[in-house]
Order: sequence, then structure tokens, then C-alpha cells
Amino acid sequence: MNKKFWATTFTLSGAVIGAGILGLPFVFAKSGFLVGIFWLIILSIVMLFINFSLAEVTLRTKSKHQLTGYAKIYLGPWGEKIMFLTVIFGVYSALIAYLIGEGQSFSQLLPGNINPLFLGFLFWLVMTLLLREGLKSLKKVETYGVIAIIAIILGLFIYHLQNINPANLTTIPPNNFTFPIGVILFALLGFTAIPELRLEIKGQEKNFKKAIFIGLSIPVILYTIFTATFVGVLGKSVTEVATLSFGPIIIILGIFTMLTSYFVLSFSLRDSCLFDLNFSKRKTFIFTSLMPLILYIIIQKFNLLGFSSILGIAGVISTGITGVLILLINKGAKEEKKGQRKPEIKVFINTPIIILLTLAFIIGIILQFN
Repeated sequence: MNKKFWATTFTLSGAVIGAGILGLPFVFAKSGFLVGIFWLIILSIVMLFINFSLAEVTLRTKSKHQLTGYAKIYLGPWGEKIMFLTVIFGVYSALIAYLIGEGQSFSQLLPGNINPLFLGFLFWLVMTLLLREGLKSLKKVETYGVIAIIAIILGLFIYHLQNINPANLTTIPPNNFTFPIGVILFALLGFTAIPELRLEIKGQEKNFKKAIFIGLSIPVILYTIFTATFVGVLGKSVTEVATLSFGPIIIILGIFTMLTSYFVLSFSLRDSCLFDLNFSKRKTFIFTSLMPLILYIIIQKFNLLGFSSILGIAGVISTGITGVLILLINKGAKEEKKGQRKPEIKVFINTPIIILLTLAFIIGIILQFN
């Protein structure tokens, strides 16, 4: 495997690993570690299937698009509108969660009583400047960011291995079987990165499927190690935001995880505005960078939503609607075929599969609000 393959792989891993990892230990402790692992495996398989489905669409389509553009081509105006609103909701929710998390993380890490809102703004400013550098900057941020995440999580696990209590990992509390679903879905969300991966791996499309598989497997393995460390050591005492449990080293980890995801999501949203909606650069800046900042300031100022609330709601709603639309897009792309290239990835999709997954996502959304 060469540098291009691993850059593509790490781009997906970096897009997937974000604020969600910081909420996993809490929901795993509430439901039981083994229950959490069960849902992590099941939902990972579902997400892998949808990622492959979207990858096939990107490989079939000769022109460059993001999710909204593919919906317009293969579903028509109604699909374009629903996809745009869903993507905006999902991306904005994630970006706001990252800004909140980064502001709080830097506030705890740095000396002095610095306002988290101000530090979140500084983080936004740095990310906005990096966004101007384009794909080259994306590769650097993802590769080094993911390597740092892997190193920190493995180091944390090794350091605390002797303190892990096996009983904490085998206890299953009652009545919380579905509790982790929303946060896990958010933690596995990375749809918007797939079109970017298609560009990164150009010329090596035969390795695209493997890059997606490894790119999603890395977060799943890291999530398992990460949650085993927290739940194994702290049991039910795990805090809602993991950075508050172990101190500075986890704060640094949180900074890296949210940094990489923030960049990829902003990059993908920018491309959607430019290539799918034909926005001007000024309008693209407003939608990609300025709007998330404004919403972040409003939510923080008026204390409208908390960190974990945003993760859970965004996880089930955005993943559910976007996932179903992607399956419909794939079905439409298979039926179209005119003017397409032969894809290196082919996924079997039919109406019963789409109906089954749609019902599963609807149930997930209902459970999140119960």
C-alpha cells in the first residue's frame, strides 16, 4: 500500500473519529460495556454497507459532486432538497458540538480562566484558514491527526491496563439496552467524506473498497480500546464528557479527534456548496464557516443544548435520513447507467433491503427521544 492509499484511509478515519468518541464511555457504562460493543458491531456493519453504497455511486458518476449533487442527479429535485437540509442539519450539529468541545477542552488545558466561547472562536478561526488550503491541507491534517489519535489511545490503554477491573466490563445494568444507539451512530458517521475519498484515491480506484473498510475499522477498534479503558477503570463513574475523567492527556486526545473531523466536514460542506449548488465563494463561506459560528455562539450564550444532547439527536436523525437517501441514490444510479463509468465497487440493493433499514432507522429515532 502506498501513501495515497493510507492518506485516503486516514481521511475516512479522521472524519469518523470526532466528538462521538468522547461520549462513548458514558453510554457504554450506562448500558453495559458488552451491550455497547454489541451495538458498535451491528451499527458498524450497517454503516459500512451504506458507505460502500455511496462509494459505488461516486465511482459510477463521472462528474464531481457531494451528497446533495448525487441526490439531484438520481432522485430529482425532491431528493436534492431533503438531502441538502439533512446534510446541513448533520454537519452543523457536528460542527457546533466540535466547537463546544474544543472550547471546553482548551479552557481546561490552558492556564488561567479563559472563556471557552472565546477559545472555540479561535479554533474556528484556525480551521477556517486551513480550509482555504484545500485538499493538500486535508491530507496533512487527517494523516497526522489520526496517527496522533492512535498513539494517544494505545498509550492510555497500556498505562491504565493494570487498573482495569474485569467486573466493570461484564456488568449489564437493566433497562438501558438501546441507550448507546444515538451516540454510536454519531461516532460512526462519515458519509460526507466518501466523495472526498473518491478524489484522493483517483487512479487507484481498485483499492477504494479496502480503504473504506480499513478507514472504518480503525475507529471501531479504537472505540473498543478507548471505552474498555474508561469503563474498565471507572465503571459507572465515567463522566458524560470523557475528557473530564482522566485529565490533560484525554483533553489533548479530544482536541485531535474533533480537529480532524471538523476539517473534513467543513471541507465536504464547502465542496457541496461550490459544486452541487453552484454558490459563489462568498455565499459558500457564509454557509460553510460563518453560519456554524453564529449558531455556536447563540447556543452557548443561551445554553440551549448540551454536548451529549447534540451528539444523540444528530446521530439518529442525520444518519437515518441520509442513510436511506444514499440507498435510494444507489438504486437510482444502478437503473440510470447512461453516461456512467464501470464502478470498482458494486453493492446489492433492492427494495426490501431499503425498507428494512428505513424501519430500523425510524425505530432508532423513536428510541432516542424516549
